[in-house]
Amino acid sequence: MQKVLDALASLGGKPIETLSPDEARKQPTPADAVKKVLADMKKSTAPEPGVTVKDMTVTGPAGSFPVHIYTPEGTGPFPVMVYFHGGGFVIADTKTYDASPRALAKLSKAIMVAVDYHRAPENKFPVAPNDAYAAYEWTLAHAKEFNGDPSRVAVGGESAGGNLATVVSMMARDKKAAMPLMQLLVYPVVSDDMTTPSYVKNADAKPLNKPMMAWFFKHYAGDPANPYALPLKAASLKGLPPATIIAAEIDPLLSEGKTYADRLKKDGVTVSYKEYAGVTHEFFGMGAVVDKAKQAEQFAADALTKAFAAKK
Repeated sequence: MQKVLDALASLGGKPIETLSPDEARKQPTPADAVKKVLADMKKSTAPEPGVTVKDMTVTGPAGSFPVHIYTPEGTGPFPVMVYFHGGGFVIADTKTYDASPRALAKLSKAIMVAVDYHRAPENKFPVAPNDAYAAYEWTLAHAKEFNGDPSRVAVGGESAGGNLATVVSMMARDKKAAMPLMQLLVYPVVSDDMTTPSYVKNADAKPLNKPMMAWFFKHYAGDPANPYALPLKAASLKGLPPATIIAAEIDPLLSEGKTYADRLKKDGVTVSYKEYAGVTHEFFGMGAVVDKAKQAEQFAADALTKAFAAKK
């Protein structure tokens, strides 16, 4: 983990919170740091084999956006997870997070529909959740076209993407629509409370800190009282699908992830929660160089496999 952080520092990125969104999107990413570590170790930086990717387009209320279909080897039809990348609703895309859906597709023998939702501030709240829900509906309607099983569909994501995964679950519940089988929430953004113990302890952490989160919230411009912006504000979490929540010790979002897990449990939702010590926000997807990331990817894949098997 330290090697990745050192590599990230060596790439000379500027503090995101001092930049315009456009400049921020051009900064080196943790994924670039992983590639540098691999290159320094004289290892291949090519994506792991065993997964094919096909690009398709979904149309939502704000217009069309790309989705990327990650398919594992095998005959199918495969179960499916709709995957939402991180980046504070403002930066990054599926390409930045490629290692995560790729690992999950391979380990869980499921198709990942990775969504490039419209980003803020050009598209402020509620565009991202509306896109995310449109992608979920589209997946249910079109899964058979890409060898997916429409009766076995989960949602998941990292950070801002974890927010979108649980918000899609809420929207499906509120619309009385078909529910995702499971929600995989990797250090999800669920609150704007920056006084939690982990915000205090990890205010200056890398690669995510308190000033960056304030910058993300400013650009996303979500309604702070709306649970579709901040799920911890929901009056009730009853009726949501079983959740697997992954947290990192060195992360401002650690406390809210745990609080959200506890709130879900209190409202009768089955929750599997795991915190990984000694790793930072963004560690998931770094399985090529960080052992704990490999463990977390396997933990997530096992939860998906179990949820999909129960529905077979």
